Amino acid sequence: MRFRSAAVLGLAMLLPLGAGASAAQADPGPKPSPKATGATRVPPSAAPATKAAGPGASTPDPWAVKPYMGWSSFSMQVYSGNGKWITGDQLIKQSDAMKAKLQKYGYNYINVDAGWNDGFDANGRPKPSTTLYPQGFQKVIDHVHKNGQKFGLYMIPGISPDIYKASLPIAGAPGCTTHDIVKQPIQQADYWNLGYRIDFSNPCSQKYIDSIADLFGSWGVNFVKFDSVTPGSGISDLSLDARDDVAAWSSALKRNKIWFELSWALDPKYADYWRSKANGWRIDWDVECYCADEALTQWQNIARLFPDLATWWRNGGNGGWNDLDSLNIGNGTMDGLTQDERRTAMTLWAISAAPIYLGNDLTKLDSYGLSLLTNPEVIAVDQAGTPARPVSATAQQPIWYALNADGSYTVALFNLGRTDKDITANWSDLGLTGAATVRDLWARKDLGRFATGYTATTVPIHGVRLLKVTPQAGAKVAVNNDALRVGYTGDWSRNGGQEVAATSQPLELTVTDTGATTPPSTSGPVRTITHDNTDTGIAYAGTWSQSSGRGLGDYNDNVHYTERNGDSFQYTFTGTGVSYVTEMDTSQGEVDIYLDGAFVKTVNTGREQGQPRLSQQAVFSVNDLPNGSHTLMAVKKSGQFMLLDRIDVLQPSLLDPPTASFDKKAPADVTVKLLRDGSEFIGVKGLTKGTDYTVSGSTVTLRSAYLATLATGKAQLDFAFRGDYLDDVHATKVNGDSVSYAFSGTGVEWITAVGPDQGLVDIYLDGKLTKRVDTSSAARATQKTVFAVTGLKNTKHTFKAVKVSGDVLRTDVIRYTTK
Repeated sequence: MRFRSAAVLGLAMLLPLGAGASAAQADPGPKPSPKATGATRVPPSAAPATKAAGPGASTPDPWAVKPYMGWSSFSMQVYSGNGKWITGDQLIKQSDAMKAKLQKYGYNYINVDAGWNDGFDANGRPKPSTTLYPQGFQKVIDHVHKNGQKFGLYMIPGISPDIYKASLPIAGAPGCTTHDIVKQPIQQADYWNLGYRIDFSNPCSQKYIDSIADLFGSWGVNFVKFDSVTPGSGISDLSLDARDDVAAWSSALKRNKIWFELSWALDPKYADYWRSKANGWRIDWDVECYCADEALTQWQNIARLFPDLATWWRNGGNGGWNDLDSLNIGNGTMDGLTQDERRTAMTLWAISAAPIYLGNDLTKLDSYGLSLLTNPEVIAVDQAGTPARPVSATAQQPIWYALNADGSYTVALFNLGRTDKDITANWSDLGLTGAATVRDLWARKDLGRFATGYTATTVPIHGVRLLKVTPQAGAKVAVNNDALRVGYTGDWSRNGGQEVAATSQPLELTVTDTGATTPPSTSGPVRTITHDNTDTGIAYAGTWSQSSGRGLGDYNDNVHYTERNGDSFQYTFTGTGVSYVTEMDTSQGEVDIYLDGAFVKTVNTGREQGQPRLSQQAVFSVNDLPNGSHTLMAVKKSGQFMLLDRIDVLQPSLLDPPTASFDKKAPADVTVKLLRDGSEFIGVKGLTKGTDYTVSGSTVTLRSAYLATLATGKAQLDFAFRGDYLDDVHATKVNGDSVSYAFSGTGVEWITAVGPDQGLVDIYLDGKLTKRVDTSSAARATQKTVFAVTGLKNTKHTFKAVKVSGDVLRTDVIRYTTK
């Protein structure tokens, strides 16, 4: 599959800092594939533990408190095959159509993409095209503002060669010229190699960006889309790095109160940085199908967003928004989607709290499109600003949910499969214990009260049900540590080796009937945990897609793949070793391997011509790491394709011995020592405690009466262990750091990890010190209730836990009881 791009309307058109006169005459076209260059590859930075100073800790810009709603020109520029589509008359028509049909529902941005400018002024700042706007660009902006709307423009990093050569004085910066601010030796600034990189160590550079932003401010511009941002935009190896440009534009636009949106397919390893500088960021490639005059988009371009959002959802909310690109669902004759797919797309944008900006011609919206775009209950989901998370991102019928500020849940049940399906949302998967009422938001109909879950029947292919689930009196709501409104004060991080994941380990059992038992094995000090390529913990940067049903011997019969050099995947794990397992084929090539941020080696995943394809090949392995948190990164270097099948992680064994034997003619109980605290042991899957096995401390005894029922040969008994809730925690090492959550209810519990490295914690309710609790224990244990209170007045309360002592404090779940 080839992906096409973000704003390629001809090279000159993409030079907002100094296009020539022909810029507005360029035709839309696909983005070219990255070209091989002799540039030195810079080792990517390993992603650290995710800092808690993300959405919950942010102070949003006043103009970005909610995801914006509006319209962008780019889809129609591509669809029409005409870069000149964005004439003044056309923009005015779109503005008027928005006012008449959509504005009362919250749509109020008119954003103009690449091609609006033509040349530059005496200070090297972009000038609007006089061909497209013969009566003046300001007249268009003023018309948009008169309609009660906001106006947006498009830019890219760097400075054009023409402006560099012209050596123009920078406005408001005596002694500074546009020649002085280019980084030497001259370097590429953007994906298309159109402009020169700016040297931001020179104070004149910031003044130049300020001068453009101030000019935009004087025009009344309210929004800037900043395209070709790297790491991202198909280049994530830091051979191109626009972070300095992003910082400069962020500063310049913020003082003009202009919304700052980054594009495209940004690298999630730098999500905290994007969030600190911008109001939104595109997480994938273009939604357009680049099939001019036929369709705006296609289903595959919608479906690929699900795995992207599984990576990005935590980074959205509270003034910073995951951008899914234009929502092209307004006209069935041009959208390229079925009616069910159109509703699914609107649902996905809404539950993701993504900016909802249309790509259709607003003068040609059909009645069904309008019904989707103007459903007030669905719009309210988006504007509530709480990105949903998946129960399982790998399922063909994934369920996504968000815990809202009012204590209700938004739940979406998607059918990505090939047949109609019944889909069940279990309340326990949402963190809800107790009954809840259900409302269908698309049908705008109450469905009733349900004790443990709700089943949506016959959800159509590529269809969806969107529900509001409201806990009833006495129900308990578990708020995970990464929920949007959990507040952190201090130096907190998510995971980073502080977490313990739920897991299981098979006891390899040999059953014989000879009268002679085999001594238990003492080998196997480590175990292998297999992570399929669909694991939500794998962060893909670039243009990855999934291929399933291959029939080629892959693990779970699927792989992720990319065609672009510089694309990468990254996985952070806890253990002593890791293997990158993939296919080897003549269509593949070299891959650079990094471990904990350091380059390790280049591996070859290719095969000589004529050699057969090999599946499930460990092309990179290491098994002598110190037990702890590590990060594996693989970056495509050459070949047509790079594939990921699975990642195998080595961890210390949880069973001693890891193998055992039982003979039917000499029957005897089998004892297994648990190498993890016995309180963490859930049980042996499929067996009944007390009948088939017993537990005493950290010793499990398998009863001979049960073992005698097994067939001779090899058997596996899965020993299951509890982990931290949803396999994650937040942690801090600083005394005085705190975690808090506001809720409405009659009781609250703090359920968290304990361990020998933890200590005392002060608990506050509604600002008053209530209790000092001890979170230390002889062994690391999960999901322990260390504080609980009932009988509170049925009103709003705030829970806060403050670290007093110990090496580390971990927090997992705050659970409250509804009124």
